Amino acid sequence: MHLQQGDNPAWPPQNPADLFSSNNIVKICAPMVRYSKLAFRNLVRKYGCDLCYTPMIVAADFIKSAKARDSEFTTNQGDQPLVVQFAAKDAQVLADAALLVCPFAGGIDLNCGCPQRWAMSEGYGACLINHPQLVSDMVKQVRSQVQNERFSVSIKIRIHSDIARTVDLCRKAEAAGVSWITVHGRLSEERHQPVHYDAIKVIKDSLSIPVVANGDIKSLKEAEDIHQLTGVDGVMAARGLLANPAMFAGYEETPMACIQDWVDIALEHGTPFTCFHHHLMYMMDRITSKQEKRVFNVLSSTSAVLDYLRASYGM
Repeated sequence: MHLQQGDNPAWPPQNPADLFSSNNIVKICAPMVRYSKLAFRNLVRKYGCDLCYTPMIVAADFIKSAKARDSEFTTNQGDQPLVVQFAAKDAQVLADAALLVCPFAGGIDLNCGCPQRWAMSEGYGACLINHPQLVSDMVKQVRSQVQNERFSVSIKIRIHSDIARTVDLCRKAEAAGVSWITVHGRLSEERHQPVHYDAIKVIKDSLSIPVVANGDIKSLKEAEDIHQLTGVDGVMAARGLLANPAMFAGYEETPMACIQDWVDIALEHGTPFTCFHHHLMYMMDRITSKQEKRVFNVLSSTSAVLDYLRASYGM
């Protein structure tokens, strides 16, 4: 685990579950491999994002290796409220990982939704939706071992073709003490098919804990429409925020001020060039022509990118 210089590791983490006590829809940045790291979390928090998740971390590696902890989990005092997402299949391993992060984060999330072949073959991610007892045991173990009642334990799931099975999973998780459930409204094998918002509504109507909708949310208006349609308590965006980190502040496309903020934050954090550049490619996709993309997307150094932004946009 890496705390940014000058930060006090004893700051009291904010409880993310408190966000759901207001009547406002909670706006959340999804866990994204390589992308939902500290610098990007700092950026979206400036533009209306209420809660951020780290990228998914394999809990077994995290508890075994200090090197993994330093590379996978970086935070600072402004990075609140924060949820650390873990891939796990063993209750004690998840509890041990939660104990390591609980001084610095408001909660952990168990990934029950990743459909990638490597995760499923290891017993992680979306295959867990078929093991409701194991999911419940993992939630209970974290609850019993983290001695902080304000520490949240959430799960992020995909749905079954038989929605009754998903409702059963969610009710068991609720009984085990889960704080809220995020539902990506697609089956494990679905990628870009339409999201099943009707299924998310059925789950929301079946539970008394908060439910968060995830899948294809690309604007603040879409977030509000989904809230109206399903009654969910929060919305989580991934690709929508990559393309427009100011989305939750109501911008239809990335404003230049947000691009400038990303440059400043990324340079301050020492963000590696590839990550810095990829984020800009996503952010500028809607506002650049094909010709401009052909030039910008092949730039190979931070100084070349800065020169381009200066020449093209007067940054």
